This record gives sequence, C-alpha cells and structure tokens, in this order.
Amino acid sequence: MLATGPSAISLVTADELLYDEAIEFYQQLGFIINAEWNTQEVQLSLSAHANGSLRETTLVLFGVGQNNDASIRLRYASTGVPGDVSRKQVKHMRSARDTMDWRAVESCQIIVVDEIDVELFKDMLTQRIPPTEDCKEMYVVDPLGNLVAFTVQKMISNTRKGASGATTPGYLTTVPSREDLREYARASTGGSEAQGPRKRIGVLTSGGDAPGMNAAVRSVVRSGINQNCDVYAINEGYSGLIKGGDMIHKMSWDDVRGYLSIGGTLIGTARCMEFRERAGRLQACYNMIERGIDALIVIGGDGSLTGADTFRDEWPGLIKELLDTKRIDEKQYKAHQHLNISGMVGSIDNDMAMTDHTIGAYSSLSRICTNISWVSATAESHSRAFVVEVMGRHCGWLALMASIACRADYVFLPEMPPTANEWVGKMQSVIERHRKGGRRSTLVVVAEGAIDSELNRISPEMVKDALVEIGLDTRVTTLGHVQRGGSPVAFDRLLATLQGAEAVRCVLESTPETPSEIIGIRLNKIIRVPLQESVAATKRVAEAISKKDFQLARSLRDSDFNEVLENYLSISSADITNKDHLKAAKPMRIGIIAVGAPAGGMNAAISTAACYCLVRGHTPLAILNSWSGLARHESIKELDWMSADRMATLGGCEIGCNRSLPDVDFGMIAYHLSKHDIDGLMIIGGFEAYKSLQMLENARNIFPAFRIPMVCLPATISNNVPGTDLSLGCDTCLNSLTTYCDIVKQSASSTRRRAFVVEVQGGNSGFIAANTALITGAHACYVPEKGIQLEQLTMDIRHLRECFRADQGRQRAGRLIILNEKASRGFTTQNIVSIYSNESEGAFDVREAVPGHIQQGGLPSPLDQIRGSRLAVRCIKFLEEMPCQWSRETRSDKSTSACVIGVVEAKVKLTPIKYLWEYETDETLRRSNRMSWYPVLLMANVMTGRPVIDEADQFPLDQIEQACVT
Repeated sequence: MLATGPSAISLVTADELLYDEAIEFYQQLGFIINAEWNTQEVQLSLSAHANGSLRETTLVLFGVGQNNDASIRLRYASTGVPGDVSRKQVKHMRSARDTMDWRAVESCQIIVVDEIDVELFKDMLTQRIPPTEDCKEMYVVDPLGNLVAFTVQKMISNTRKGASGATTPGYLTTVPSREDLREYARASTGGSEAQGPRKRIGVLTSGGDAPGMNAAVRSVVRSGINQNCDVYAINEGYSGLIKGGDMIHKMSWDDVRGYLSIGGTLIGTARCMEFRERAGRLQACYNMIERGIDALIVIGGDGSLTGADTFRDEWPGLIKELLDTKRIDEKQYKAHQHLNISGMVGSIDNDMAMTDHTIGAYSSLSRICTNISWVSATAESHSRAFVVEVMGRHCGWLALMASIACRADYVFLPEMPPTANEWVGKMQSVIERHRKGGRRSTLVVVAEGAIDSELNRISPEMVKDALVEIGLDTRVTTLGHVQRGGSPVAFDRLLATLQGAEAVRCVLESTPETPSEIIGIRLNKIIRVPLQESVAATKRVAEAISKKDFQLARSLRDSDFNEVLENYLSISSADITNKDHLKAAKPMRIGIIAVGAPAGGMNAAISTAACYCLVRGHTPLAILNSWSGLARHESIKELDWMSADRMATLGGCEIGCNRSLPDVDFGMIAYHLSKHDIDGLMIIGGFEAYKSLQMLENARNIFPAFRIPMVCLPATISNNVPGTDLSLGCDTCLNSLTTYCDIVKQSASSTRRRAFVVEVQGGNSGFIAANTALITGAHACYVPEKGIQLEQLTMDIRHLRECFRADQGRQRAGRLIILNEKASRGFTTQNIVSIYSNESEGAFDVREAVPGHIQQGGLPSPLDQIRGSRLAVRCIKFLEEMPCQWSRETRSDKSTSACVIGVVEAKVKLTPIKYLWEYETDETLRRSNRMSWYPVLLMANVMTGRPVIDEADQFPLDQIEQACVT
C-alpha cells in the first residue's frame, strides 16, 4: 500500500491500553514506527511516559520512494479522550455498520492508496464500498473509535469548505447527492452525457420460461432508467433480435408496472435456430446498431448465455463486415466498437454451476411441494404409495429439496444413482421400515433424469412396479409443466430484482478486456461470475455423470446441495426400528423447547432435530407449552420417530409455544431439567427464545442444572433476533404477504384510482415491511428504524397524487403503501389512511388492509422447511460437540456453550449469547443493532422512484450496497 494522499492525522487517548492497541492496530495495516526519530527522542518519550505525563509515537505508512507519506501521530496523555468514551464509540460504529453509510461521517480521514489489500483488514470492523473483494474504498474503525478510509479512486466530495470559504482536503463531509453519484457513475464508465449519447441497453428472455423473469425485466428497465440509460425490450428472445422492427422497442418506467406478480415472461421467449448461424448473428448485430444498442442483458439458461458470449466474441468481425458491405456508416462503426454483455440465469432446474440459486427455482419448488401436499392427503386417506416425477433434466436439486421439505421416503437423483440391480431391494427395505414405524402413506420422488449406477434410466413406472411387489397400492403422478407456472414466490422476486440491478451495473462497468459475466448468488450474496467458467462447470456435471464420476458431479452443485443430501440420507435411511442400532457412544438427553410466537418452519426444525437425535442414538425430549408448561405441569414428552415425523410438514408449532420466560419459576425449571437428566437444550423461537438463553446463561452460577450446552435457533417473522441476518419463518411470512398484497393490489387496480395502506407485523424491526415493499412494488414503506416524518409523508402523498393524475385511469393504477405496525408512536394505520385521503385532492381514495396473524400461519415455505432442517442438524451437532459432563461438576464460565445459530454475513455461524447481548442487542426495542436488510429498503425506494428527504436513501442503484438475499 503506497500513500499518495493527506499528510498527518493526530490522535490522543487517555487510556494506556487503548494506546497500545492502536499502535498494534496501525502496524497490522502496514504502518511502521518512524525510523527518522533518533534514539534520544525515543528515550525521552518513554521517560515521559514513565513519569505518567506524556508518551508519543509517530507512525507513518510504509512506502518506498514516496515523498508525501501519510502519517498518524498517536499520543497517550491525561488530556486525551477517556477509554470508556472510545469504547462506546467503537460499539456505536459496530451497531451502525449496516444502518449507516460511513462515507457520510464528517470526521472520516481519507488516505488515497494505489491498491487495497482486503486481507490486511481481516477481523477488523470495516465497511467496503462496494462490498466485494475488489472494493474501491475500505472504511476501518480503529480501537479509539476513529474512522479511517482507504480509497483507490478520486472521491466525489473529498473537500469541504472552512469558515473562510477555503477547502480542506481529506474529508468526506456529506453523502453525495443523487445527481453527484449519477454523474460519478457515468464518468467512471465513460458514459457522461458530455462525452457522448446516453447508454442504450437491450434486454431479452430466452430458452424455457421461469417465474421471476418478469421481475428481472422490470428491474433492468427501472435500474437502467435510474442510471440515465435507455432500455429496449427485445420480444421473443434471439428471434426478435434477428427480426428487428417492432420486436425491439424502448421501455418506459410505467411499461413494467405489474410485472412483479406475473409468471412466465411478458416480452416472450423462443428457441431460435437462426441465431446459431453466423448469418443470424450478423442480422442481430445490424438491428442492434440501428437502434443504437451497445449493451445486452440476457435472461435464460446456459445455452442462451453461451449464445450471448459467442455473439460478443464475434462482434468486432460482425460490425466490420457490416461496414464493408455499407450496411452501416463509419460513425456507427466507431460508436459500437464493443458489445457489453451480462446475463441472469432464469431456470427452474437450478442447474447452473457457480451460483446457488437460479431465478424461478424456488417458485417451481413451491409449486411441487404444494402439489405433493395435496397428493399426500389422498395417500394418507387410502394408505397408498405415490411416485411423483419432477423436472430438472440432469439436475436433482428440485427432487432433493422437495424430498426433504415433504419428507419423502425415497428419492432418485442423477447425481447419486443407486446401484444397478440392487436399488429395488434397498428402496423396498427402507419403505417397509417406514411402514413398520407407523407411516400410512408412502412418497417416492423421482427426478426427471434419474438413472442407476450403470446410467440406465429409472422411470416412475419402474418404481411403481417395485412398490406393487411389496403390496402397496401405488399411483404415479407426473407434475409436468405446472411446475413452471404461476406467480413467482417472494424469494424469486427479490432475487430477480437484485440481480437485475447488478446486471445493469455490470454492463455499465464492462470494458473490452472484461470477460462476459453472469449475475449469480453465492452464500446469499449477489456476485458476478465469468460466464464461460460457469457454463464450462455446468457442462462438467453432465460429463462427470456420463463418466460415472458421481462424487465430482455432486461437488459441482451449489453450497447447500451436499449438506442437505447428507442430512436427508441420515434421517430417511436410518433403521429406526432397530433400537440397538441407534445406541450412541455418548448418548445424550436433549430437550427441545419453543418460545415466543409460531413461525413457518418451526415444526420442520423440531422434527429434524428429533429424528437426527434418534439416528445418533440420543433421546429427544419435547418440552410442551414453553417454560410455563415445564414449570407448572412438568410437560415433558419423549419424542419417537413417528411423532416427530408427523409434524414435519405442518404449520404452526406442534409442541406448543408462548411468550413466557424462564423467570416464571427458575427453581422449578432447574429442578425438572435435573430430574429428567437433560444434557443439552435447543431453544427455538423469537426474541423471547433469545432472551431465555441469556437468562439461563446468567443463572448458571446459581443453578447447576443450567450448566449444559444450549443453543437458540431464531424462528420469528419479525427477524429481530441478534446473531442472524435471517430468522426461520420469514420466507413463509413474505410468501403470505406476497399473495395477500397481490390480491389487494388487484382490487385497487380494478378501481383504477385506489391505494391500500397495508399494515404488516414485525414489531420494532422493519425487515418484513422493507422486503414486502420491494417484492410487491409498493409506492412507499414506513419502518420503525426511520419512523414517519411529516416532510417525508408530505412528499409521498404529493408523489402519489402526481402518479394517479398522470395515469388518468388508463393503466393498472392500483398502489400500495406498506406500514410496519410500530413505524410510529404518533401515527396509527387509521391516521395514515385519513391523512392520505384528506390530502388526495380527489386524485385517489385510500383503504386500509390488515393481514394480521395470517402472516404467521399457513403451509411453511420449502425454503423455511429446508433451512429449518439444515440448522436443526447443526444445532444437534453443536450440542454433541460441547462437553456436557462439566455442567454437573464445575461453576466455570462456559460462555461458548450457550450460543445463537444463524446466518451472519452469508455464513452459518454460532455466536455466544454473552457477546450478542452486550454488543448487538437493543433490549428496549427488542431487536438487533445490525440492519443487514437496510439496502433492501433503499432498493425498494429506487425501484418505485420514491422521492425521499434523507440523502442516505437517495443512492442510485450503482451505489447501494449489495444486500443479503433473504
């Protein structure tokens, strides 16, 4: 790192420990003690420190041959900032990391460097802009609470005016305005209006349709307009690109209204043989140049994306041929030297390598699980067996995820084929054990590309015949294209919107040297992946299967595939009828308790935890009706395989839950835990479950019974539990609200001049409101973290009034306002409805819609069921790994044995409750200090064109930090 920026920063502290930590901190960043100081000066500073008056050391950035080094002068002096003040500032910066843009901190010191080495900042409190490995800015908080920025680019507002009007370098005083950031984005990509015409972007959908494609098109159109680009929709995929004419048309902001809730693709898709020939690509090139389009975003599968990459590679030769044949002139030739390409994977199969999820996959999975639940009701009634065939070509993702979500008895996957000539007997053995264990119905899921180890196809009819052999009345159901249809679920709407915005950023930043990229998602983060590498890795899966290298094929699937597969096999294939087989080397008695309100996926987690305990030889004990049930009625029930299995796919919470805390009677709770020899405790629920873990951990010194390993699995629609970015039940809630809001919006659209204020739950957390606003296209959203300001309310009403007057009843004009139930103490839902109505000036009328507790119920989404199962297994493994014998014999502090499991910064993580309670918890408001979902709210504002008073919410899409996909 070489300094080229400001000269010196002076920092003073009155805490000797923090002084030493600060020196070590800056040395880790590459700073060294200034070698120019002579020995006498160093000795004097040490001598002064010995007398308790002053110690001083100067640190400079290491740079060979640099004349203007950046230096930091650290002083230890009694007149400096006290240590408790510094520590409080560090805690504040930690809590503000996800709710505040650090570029807005006036005291931020900026150091311009040639290169940012992300590894240097490992394990430090940082914020990246953008949040990628190749970030352009790195903001880091030192032990004294000071914010120092390292940047490799010229800042927009890196000066501020002093009292005399002069500018002082080295400060970023305010968040740049929308106009500044737009100009900066255009200048950084060579798209400034002063340099040339507006960027023109084409978007098309190709290959098989998938739910969420329309949401992706909508995002591209509005993101492009937000970036001052013209966006053209190309109908019928590559076929429309070749035909040209009216098949390529410019899109306006309102042209994509209503796209979010519609399945398939409204701009059409088609398989085009002509585009595979150079002559077809030549005509497509000509049609693009005629429209002035020099960037193309393709939404489709691997074949469609490969075609786009080929098109880009041939582009220089194509335009040269068009020039030579005088189909274009010299000016057009020079203006279109390079074609920018980016892609999004729209496929229900989820078969693209190097990305965890594709657009449409979870909508298809939801459709499969819904149909299986209907089939299962018939199977249970008649004690039948059903063989269900699902799509997926050579990918077994849909089959595997449906099997674990619906608790299938057996599954056939192309990545894990059974042994030829043996699979019939193995399947029959497993299913007979399940029947003997008490199941009345049987479900076998067969992937479309199912094969045996010798690559022979396994058809649903073959499976049916094998089940008939053991006396089961068997039916075959092939779901077919129903899996492609319907409105996209919440996850696909969110994924498509975030990826669409990133695709626009990608084509704007592309250069001739940049390889074509697709927009993917890895560990819940939106990423860019080289297109050729992804396609090659995808083809390697089919090649590995054809070569019978099934282990390699599985390793090339997404990050969750193998873990889910392992969990499914351990639970479904275990010999649960053989008790001797289930004995563990160190058997444990594990208590499972639900605390708080019900949430989708709770039963899946409890069921999986109990079944995994049985498989491992442990004894699962359900504590019924939460802490009050244990303290007052000793409600403890041992779970067997059948009782656990029956609750797996149900909504609500079968073991009962309420909001009581352990302080209902600490003594009786400790007594019953000891009486039943509980060796480990899994607590599932919301903030009350989290609080319960903290209370039990605090009471360990008094009650030895609490000195056992304990883990909390957050499950609440409010998503307000510290220690996780996403709680169990959120996806189910968002799906319920998606359906509810679509119906309400349809009603509003029919009347042409109506808006609905929809009140959603969430407590003091705005997660549900922000995500609902984005996935339903709401006009405005109000969350507790920002409150309701009169000025903002006035702007929203004025904007809504202008929108309705511009429509004049010609379009689908229904609109939503999403309001969190605790967004404001002063404004109730009825108040907001009245204010909007009174200020509408006759342009629209307003109604109230309160979905209430339907947000907590219903059939759990497949995403929640899968995530609940996965985290539940992790919880039991954690309890197994923690030593439980110490709990009966020692009073030592074992804080690492009381943890919260969650998804933090895209990774499954176990965090001690002590740390979370001290640093990340707002006990008064019952929520986390971290707002990892906040960028979703910013995105929602941008996608609806909402004017806002807070500059921090005015970022165009290229400056919004990439959000976790929830």
